[in-house]
Amino acid sequence: MSKPVKGAERSPVGKAPTVVVAGGGTAGHIEPALALADAVLRLRPDAKVVALGTERGLENKLVPARGYPLELIPPVPLPRKLKPELLGLPFKVRDSVRRTREVLERVGADVVVGFGGYVALPAYLAARGRTPIVVHEANKAPGLANKVGARFATRVAVAVAGTPLPKAEVVGIPLRRSITSLDRAALRAEARKFFDLDPDAPTLLVFGGSQGAASINAAVSGAAKELADAGIGVLHAHGPKNTLVVQEFPGRPAYVPVPYLERMDLAYAAADVVVCRSGAMTAAEVSAVGLPAVFVPLPHGNGEQAVNAQPAVDAGAALMVTDADLSPGKIAELVVPLVVDAARVAAMSSAAVGLGHREADETLAKIVLEAAGA
Repeated sequence: MSKPVKGAERSPVGKAPTVVVAGGGTAGHIEPALALADAVLRLRPDAKVVALGTERGLENKLVPARGYPLELIPPVPLPRKLKPELLGLPFKVRDSVRRTREVLERVGADVVVGFGGYVALPAYLAARGRTPIVVHEANKAPGLANKVGARFATRVAVAVAGTPLPKAEVVGIPLRRSITSLDRAALRAEARKFFDLDPDAPTLLVFGGSQGAASINAAVSGAAKELADAGIGVLHAHGPKNTLVVQEFPGRPAYVPVPYLERMDLAYAAADVVVCRSGAMTAAEVSAVGLPAVFVPLPHGNGEQAVNAQPAVDAGAALMVTDADLSPGKIAELVVPLVVDAARVAAMSSAAVGLGHREADETLAKIVLEAAGA
């Protein structure tokens, strides 16, 4: 017989709940977790939210910056397929689960919310039979951690219909209110001044995820002359571990390279069109703010990034280019004419309206608080 779930006992209705979020590694895991955390505190200002992470993840920067406590646990290496040795809990898994369980007990966790990845798996295993679990899956093709967690979760939330997890409830992807409430037109002047961009030129935003993308960096920077000749300004986040040297063209709109975008809201407000990968979080944010996109899906994995981009492409809000086809010539041929076509940009922006679930953060927060018994 399994052990009774203790989370609900610790958080009877009216008691301030403690919510533990597990979404470390990349921004695609961390940002939905933090958007949920914000929504939980809007609904229950007395709640406590604690994030789990590892020493190697981007959460070490993002979580403290948003004001949430971060508890570090050993990472668990994730094979791409469920293997017998994982089920047998080898030493690394066993140690991480033990350490995670200590954290859950110390903070008095009433519910554990996992967003997949190597932080979520030990959280699920540590909470199993002790604390209610809520799983959120952003991709239509679930990762291993969420496949495991969903087997014994209290609730399973997914971004899109057809996600093959048991008890799946479609809620969308939690996004920051600074994104879902963004008035791009009202912030445009401030945003362009913030990044030292031309205040009036049509502007292209370029990024390849939190670590950058070498193929996107090479293709867009290689078309710098064509972009300058067309009068297009560029804001290009190349990734903190990459460098980008771009030729300057005096008298033309600035091409501004930056390692990382701390203010994505201002980056979106500054732009007319974006060239980017199509991770689930990115695709959701770009559609939410109504920004026309040229998506370049990551060519690795199980093809989920192309799946993420397809709804916006089908709606007429985005174009899709394969990584293999991306080149400076493709940027000149496809992107330059788009950015300078104001009517087409406006039509694509309008087509993005209605895509996604803008209230996903609070929808998921209500599920989480209910699971916590709060």
